[in-house]
Parts: sequence; C-alpha cells; structure tokens
Amino acid sequence: MNKLIVIEKPHKWQLDIPNVDLVSAQDYLSDAGGQLGKNTKVINLCKSYQYQSVGYYVSLLAEARGHRVLPEVSTIQDFRFPSMIKDDAQDFGAIIQKCLGSSSESKLEFKIYFGYTEELTVSSLGMLLFNLFQSPILKAVFVKREKWVLENLRPMNIYDLTSEEREKLQSFLGLFMSNKKVVRKNHQRRRFDLAILVNPEDPNPPSNAKALQKFVKAAEEVGFNTEIITKNDYGKINQFDALFIRETTNVNNHTFRIAKKAQAEGLVVIDDPQSIMRCTNKVYLNELMRSYGINTPKAAIVSKDNQLAAVEKIGYPFILKEPDGAFSKGVKKVQNEAEFNELLKGFFKGSELLIAQEFMPTPFDWRVGIFNGKPLYVCKYFMARNHWQIIDWKKSGKAQEGKAETYPIEDVPKALIATALKATKLIGNGLYGVDIKELNKKFYVIEVNDNPNLDAGIEDKILKNRLYETIMETLMERVKIKQ
Repeated sequence: MNKLIVIEKPHKWQLDIPNVDLVSAQDYLSDAGGQLGKNTKVINLCKSYQYQSVGYYVSLLAEARGHRVLPEVSTIQDFRFPSMIKDDAQDFGAIIQKCLGSSSESKLEFKIYFGYTEELTVSSLGMLLFNLFQSPILKAVFVKREKWVLENLRPMNIYDLTSEEREKLQSFLGLFMSNKKVVRKNHQRRRFDLAILVNPEDPNPPSNAKALQKFVKAAEEVGFNTEIITKNDYGKINQFDALFIRETTNVNNHTFRIAKKAQAEGLVVIDDPQSIMRCTNKVYLNELMRSYGINTPKAAIVSKDNQLAAVEKIGYPFILKEPDGAFSKGVKKVQNEAEFNELLKGFFKGSELLIAQEFMPTPFDWRVGIFNGKPLYVCKYFMARNHWQIIDWKKSGKAQEGKAETYPIEDVPKALIATALKATKLIGNGLYGVDIKELNKKFYVIEVNDNPNLDAGIEDKILKNRLYETIMETLMERVKIKQ
C-alpha cells in the first residue's frame, strides 16, 4: 500500500515516518497524484479543511480516486454542525463519566493525535472520539455540569502546534501508521477480514457467547480473518471486508452509524442500514405491511392530535407500542381509558407517533428466520408464565422468558413460510426474524425484526452448525462479488 502524508509545504516539516512519503498538496492534486493506484492511504495534514480550501480538495479528490483518506469529506462536514457532534457523543455517556469522573476540575481540555493522548487518564476517551470523528489532530473540551459533557470538539492542524507538540504528533503518527492491519502471530492469514459487532454489556444480546464462538469458527472455515469488535472500534471499520452486527440495533444509536459507515466503505453489511431503518420502526412496518396487503392485526397510528384513534378503530384491550422498542420493551397492554392516558404521558416523550395493535392472545408466537430470501429456521416462542408476552420484564429489571421450540422447515405450514417470505421481500435480502401469530388457521405478521436472535441451543437446534455456516458462506460470496 502507498502511504502518503499530504501537506502544503513539505520542506518546512521534519516528518520522517518509515515507509511513508511526504507529498505536497499541489503535487497530490495534480494529474500525477491521480496516477497512484487505489491501494493508497492518505493522511491530509493541510492547514485548513474549510469548504473549497486546498485541504478540502485533497480529501475530496482522494475519495474520487478511491484512496483511503483521513479525514474523509463526511467527517469534515460533521464539524460544521457542532450540535450533531455533541449528540453523537451522548451515546457514549457512560464511558465519558468513567474516564473523567475522578477529576476535581470543572473543565478539561486535551489534544488527540490520531487517537492518542499525552495524558493516560483520558487515553480511552481520546481513542473513542477519534474513532467517531476521524481527523488527524483534535482538541476536545469537556465541562462538568450535573455530569461531564462534551462542550467542544474541533479539528486542529500542524500549524497550531508548538514544536514540542509537533514532536509528539510525529511519534503518534508513526504508531498510527504502523498499527494498521497487524497480522497476529501464530495465526494463518486469510484473504478477507470480517468484523462481528457486539455489546458486552447487553443483558439480552441477539446471540449468546456459544453462538458467537460458532460464528467465529464458521467464518474462519470459509476464509475470513475474524475479529469481535465493539462500538469503540468505529475507526477500524475500513480495515474489514464485511461487518456482521450481533447487538441490538436502533436508528438512533451507534449501530446504525456503524452500519452506514461500513456500507459507505464498501463492506458487505448485515444488518444493512436500510434494513435497520425499516425494521426498527413499528409505525413504518405497519404501514408497509398494510400497503402490500399482508395480514396484520388491526392497527391504528396514535398521535397527540388523534389520541382516540386506537379506541375508535380497535377498542379495548389493545397493545400500545413505542416505534423502536425491542425485546418486548416499550410494549404495553391497555385495558381501559385510565391506563391509556397514563401510558401516553411517557410514550409521547420519546416519539410523536405510536402504534396501537389489536390484542391477539395466543399461547405462542411463530418466529420464522429468513436469510438471503430463504427460510433458515422456524421457532415457537411461548409466552412467559402467567404473562401475555414472550418476555416478562419484572420491576427489578430482570426478564422471565417463555420456553422455545424449534421445528424443521418442512414440518410447519407452508402458508406460514409464504407469509414470512412475502413480508421480508419488502425489506431486503438480509437476516430477519418474522414474528407471526396464528389464529383460526390464518397467519398475521406482528413485526419483522432485523438482527433476530440466533442463540446456540435454540434457533440452531435443527440445523446445528449448518446455521452458522450458511450465514458465513453467503457473506463470503457477497464479498467476493464485490472484488
């Protein structure tokens, strides 16, 4: 790989990094720069990234040439909207409090050089911010109010640094350039790289630890170098060829942002951002299913201006859902007007629209797993004991789940499979779990889940290891098509 540092006047700077060329911005922007192959990494250290500046055009043309550039144009654009940066940082509030919580100061400022910081106490926070907003040099300002919050994050340039700071920059840049794509010793190096995104702190992850082990084994057998990553590895996404998300997804958190980043970098992604967007909003799903004539329970969209829509169309009792709830959270059964009014107070804090569905009491829900447009597994999820849902969330926060049974696809009703396939065809060709109720031999789609549960001992009970192999083989096929 060609590795370049691009700056306006290279002769002024003593940046001596092994196997890295120092190139003037003028030379890079010329036709000669365009002759470099696509296997080129560009570090843009120009004085300004402002729109239509020299630095802006270095990143812009690098992307047009297929070069991997830091910072990307999308990152440059992000810094035009400081409020968006602060909002994104809120997703990582727990990490911020953990890093800064012991400080007696009311304000902290520090510089981040390619993810590295001078102060060890904020090193993990520096790497997190760099992973989120990849720019060579960043200045972060945190202030303590009720808790620590990001006050400001802005890109800096080499001209802003003292001579001592420039020496640190060179040292950290050398670390950054040498730490990419490190081949682990004693491990066979394969052609393609797969990242599996997880959340170690999720109490209800979509795959248990044993299933993740099976995914890793299946991935390596089909030819992937496989790495388990977390949201803190955002900046490493472009090192991989495929991303497999195994944590609970939501449009309004890092999973969607990471999926979009991966897709923009050319990775094969499951769950792809379009599937996340379509599946995680129940208002959208209800309208989609209804528009294409798929059987669903009676439903009504509830707004602040039309709160009685559910009562008028469905009648009590009915199910009230937050649009982006998961694992039975944000789903309540409404028995009467008093319960309805009380629930609306909390539900409307998170969304302008809610979805109400007819209450269909059944002893179990079908779950049909669909992958790549084909049925993968079929389960019955039984209701939790003395409860109307599969998961009963206790006041303590602990969950009590009903039992599950898995069936061979050929042993379940053909109409069940047909209904699931028809529903997922409207979403995409990824990995989905379709929740379906059976009543009087008719099938009703409750919702389509992206990122469905795949747990060892449950969903894999029929296919065994073949379930994991099927997913990894398809990922590999898609990666090879992109080459």
